[in-house]
Amino acid sequence: MGKGPGLYSDIGKRARDLLYKDYQADHKFTVTTYTSTGVAISSTGVKKGELFLADVSTQLKNKNITTDVKVDTNSNLLATITVDEPAPGLKTIFSFIVPDQRSGKVELQYQHEYAGISTSIGLTANPTVNFSGVVGNNALSVGTDLSFDTASGNFTKFNAGLNFTHSDLIASLTVNDKGDTLTAAYYHSVSPLTNTAVGAELSHSFSSNENTLTIGTQHTLDPLTTVKARVNNSGKASALIQHEWRPKSLFTISGEVDTRAIEKSAKIGLALALKP
Repeated sequence: MGKGPGLYSDIGKRARDLLYKDYQADHKFTVTTYTSTGVAISSTGVKKGELFLADVSTQLKNKNITTDVKVDTNSNLLATITVDEPAPGLKTIFSFIVPDQRSGKVELQYQHEYAGISTSIGLTANPTVNFSGVVGNNALSVGTDLSFDTASGNFTKFNAGLNFTHSDLIASLTVNDKGDTLTAAYYHSVSPLTNTAVGAELSHSFSSNENTLTIGTQHTLDPLTTVKARVNNSGKASALIQHEWRPKSLFTISGEVDTRAIEKSAKIGLALALKP
């Protein structure tokens, strides 16, 4: 664990990664190369049913400044400039999308031994202001996540969360959707040697009175191969296997079946990431 409570986005992250990360029903292919000057160039293609999407991105690092530029098939250009540690614990992020003139945003992140703060503001005449803050330590932290629309004068987002960490387990409780959704998440490391872990997430919607429960596990078969599985209360069961067939190059295959409609075809996802 890192020093301090981290940012608000870290609350419940280990459980979310266990239950949702790397699962997909699409076909994804990514190739990354590096120029002699150290510029990283990545090309990504994703097949979603009959739709094919692609993008090309570059990344340039110069001391503590990282510049990312991505162009997609819709001719959108996304640029992000990150300045890491202009002052101790501080990170500055500037991003914009061309041709969207209202997409410009500046974000500041600050992490301290007992606090983590992230705030951003849109570069428009009537911007949306986002603020999230966490106070606590490595073991216990509480925080909130807010968004305020200056044009309407209303809060568009109001979330709050609590995170508890103790050696091999992490538990979190969050209130989202302006108090409409209550989510409890749990992550337990069973065996660090084999990266074996179990996790669960339970969400309750007060407006619809519906509950959603997802449980999952992961296990490392060998230093290069990881398997994961999950199931939810609607009968959807998923599994994946990920293999690092060369350093930093991953092949992932995942599948999902509806156990309440087993006659339907299973959803199969493939992902291949190649790095030199």
